[in-house]
Amino acid sequence: MTKPAPRTVVVHADESCLGNGAEGSTPGGAGALVEIDMPDGIARRDLFISAPDTTNNRMALCGAIALFGLLSSKGNRFRVVYVSDSEYLVKGMREWVPIWRARGWKRKGGAIENLPLWKQLVRVASAHQPTWVWGRGHAVHPKNEYADHLAVRAAREQIHSEAAETSRFDEWLNEQRTAGKYADYDADRAFTEDVTRDRDGS
Repeated sequence: MTKPAPRTVVVHADESCLGNGAEGSTPGGAGALVEIDMPDGIARRDLFISAPDTTNNRMALCGAIALFGLLSSKGNRFRVVYVSDSEYLVKGMREWVPIWRARGWKRKGGAIENLPLWKQLVRVASAHQPTWVWGRGHAVHPKNEYADHLAVRAAREQIHSEAAETSRFDEWLNEQRTAGKYADYDADRAFTEDVTRDRDGS
């Protein structure tokens, strides 16, 4: 009997590091808006994590690890459209990781930065069918802006979500519209457009 195709989850993710590259501790956060089409409509959840001293790159990796770990928690397998403004993460998973693995997790230019996190992400993502999509950060994209909002808040307050929480995206979007932004934005239509993205993330 043929197994049904896995359901598609769309993720808009962002990361934040307060004082990235500066002297002293640099608290960080990562946030994700997680969407899945359910029989009664699109369900949205918020996921966010934090760390007291980190970097943007580490938070991009940690956020993705947390997301795929969450999706695997009940043994389900999904097609995941993972949209991030982190070129480090997206280019890494699409281009660098296959080369590193073929070389025994080595690269010509020396040690691989954040190698344990890369290996962990590859392991947890392998349980699913990910498509890694780069999206320009803060390019007037509501879902990216909301993910950034979650990440910055997590970094400032050093908070974690309890697994995935019921999303406040609709509330946030209404606040933005009151301020004169995103008047014509259709979040459900945008979800459908993301679902139909090519496997190469274009």
